[in-house]
Amino acid sequence: MSVCIPKIAAASALMLPVVAMADGTADWLQPVENLNAGDSAWMMISAALVLFMTLPGLALFYGGMARKKNVLSMMVQSFAVAALVSVLWMAIGYSIAFTPNNGFLGGFDRVFLNGMTFMAEDGKLTIYPGLKTIPESVFFFFQMTFAIISSAIITGAFAERMKFSAIMVFIALWVLMVYAPTAHWVWGSDGWLAKDGVLDYAGGTVVHINAGIAGLVGCVLVGKRLGYGKEQMAPHNLTLTLIGVGMLWVGWFGFNAGSAGAADGRAGMAMVTTQVATAGGALAWMLCEKVFGHKASALGLASGALSGLVGITPAAGFVAPVPALIIGLLTAVVCFFAVTKLKIMLKYDDSMDAFGIHGIGGIVGAVLTGVFVSTTISGASVNWVAQIEGIVITVLYSGIVSLILLKIIDKTIGLRVAADDERQGLDITSHGERIE
Repeated sequence: MSVCIPKIAAASALMLPVVAMADGTADWLQPVENLNAGDSAWMMISAALVLFMTLPGLALFYGGMARKKNVLSMMVQSFAVAALVSVLWMAIGYSIAFTPNNGFLGGFDRVFLNGMTFMAEDGKLTIYPGLKTIPESVFFFFQMTFAIISSAIITGAFAERMKFSAIMVFIALWVLMVYAPTAHWVWGSDGWLAKDGVLDYAGGTVVHINAGIAGLVGCVLVGKRLGYGKEQMAPHNLTLTLIGVGMLWVGWFGFNAGSAGAADGRAGMAMVTTQVATAGGALAWMLCEKVFGHKASALGLASGALSGLVGITPAAGFVAPVPALIIGLLTAVVCFFAVTKLKIMLKYDDSMDAFGIHGIGGIVGAVLTGVFVSTTISGASVNWVAQIEGIVITVLYSGIVSLILLKIIDKTIGLRVAADDERQGLDITSHGERIE
């Protein structure tokens, strides 16, 4: 019998020991009695909460920020991306992200979920190594919801002017060629960034920096909306946006507290840090508006809360409540300047501020994780070189690969809708429907 050698994946989303055999292959099949009903129930609820963040949370958030002629197209994109990524994650994404192979790419043992099983008569089932108290099927679904929202976030950057077909092709390629490999690097048991000590509790690097950079590349490459900077492009319904950000706020507890992998003390601490950071972000953004002579706005409140959520994501299970509040405050301030100053100065049209909040907020959160990480809470120590390495590698990889993919799509099926279609609105020209 092979001897099991414990390996600690320091950057794992779940921050739990990953047990691997001496030959490098994981021991996935375990007795059913190893399961914990409380852990399993919490992780199923968490997975549903993360899906709730996209459907309908992000769909409403983006839909409310769009102009009336594009609200349905924005919501359809979130729903369509969720369907597309679900199938691709089942087909191959999960396997290359989370099965052992080498430091850069997972294996193909779970293609179309081959081998993931529940054997009722034998009293056995498969688990993800190191998470013996929940079924592998629950872990699979939980991670799938992360891939879904990461992909859906991108669509906000080039909203109101990209072809629906181009979006679907790009997301399909991006989730397999960018998201899944990056998830393996940071969260896989043999991921090279995990071994280097990169800390990313629930997706600051894998989700937010990744998606934000892809969105920035997309919005720059596809160009500005017609009339951008000359015509009024105010959100059509901020009520929807506030409802959407409320759903994101609530769903984020599944995102961060669920990343504990169990119903335990770390999950409880992550829930607290998430709440205080989000509250701090909302207050900080409104204060920035006041300082610069504006009224406290609904959009500002929503943007600040989202900034706090993004900033605390990589740190939620590593820090205490007071540092979490500081992270929320600082991330919101930096994101405020990115959205209100940097975007104007560099003249790019990031329609829903996917880069300004998710990309910038993810970078700030990753840096501040290194500042405030508590060895008492996490048992992890920070390596500043590794933190910067994780940020730089993710920015470069997501940016370069996204650029290549978008260029290929542009040369084949084209990225941008016709000018007349854009003026008429994508609801009617892309989907044949409209809101009266």
